[in-house]
Amino acid sequence: MRILIIEDEPKTAAYLKKGLTENGFAADIATNGDDGLHAALSFDYDLIILDVMLPGISGLEVCRYLRQQESTKNTPIIMVSARSEEFDRILGLEMGADDYITKPFSPRELLTRIKVRLRIQNDKKIEELLDDQKIVRGDIEIYPKKYTVYVKGVKQVLTPKEFELLTLLASNAGKVFKREELLDKVWGYDFRGYTRTVDVHIRHIRRKLGLDEGQRSFYIESLRGVGYRFCE
Repeated sequence: MRILIIEDEPKTAAYLKKGLTENGFAADIATNGDDGLHAALSFDYDLIILDVMLPGISGLEVCRYLRQQESTKNTPIIMVSARSEEFDRILGLEMGADDYITKPFSPRELLTRIKVRLRIQNDKKIEELLDDQKIVRGDIEIYPKKYTVYVKGVKQVLTPKEFELLTLLASNAGKVFKREELLDKVWGYDFRGYTRTVDVHIRHIRRKLGLDEGQRSFYIESLRGVGYRFCE
């Protein structure tokens, strides 16, 4: 991971870079607000360490501007300052900083905060990926995270179990599931022996989404004495 250090004090910047590289990070240094903005917008950094007091454009202005740009609006920013007053801390956070650390600070404290911010950012990316993830089968679009399904762009209403059953079959197109297997995965072990439940739910899904055999190029196929599979 690459981190940008925007710090006008050469010794502090070098000290920060040394600590980061020793812990497996790549680090670049910008010594004023203008160069910091240019670097941040020119390269996809994983995190930015930003001093508040900078020559030229202040760190607060740099932070505010970066938050307005599409490419940097979500990049974690840790502001660094000798000012310890609550007002300064609040102002930095209001400008869009994710964290605010007061000088002097220990390398271990900064490293811990960096790791926390990177972990939070990674969790957000995963969450966004899951939100955007969809299963497409013919005219059907299934959004597992949002519990929604569309047929030809029209939202359809399914019960939670109907949705879970459809998602399981559609995400494993071509795979044959025994009724008992579907019961275990969707309803749980307590429902073993109630295979009729699967048949009823499959019938409802077919009716609601038009997945009857022979009517479309994709459907839920029944295998007599075995179970079901989603076909394309």
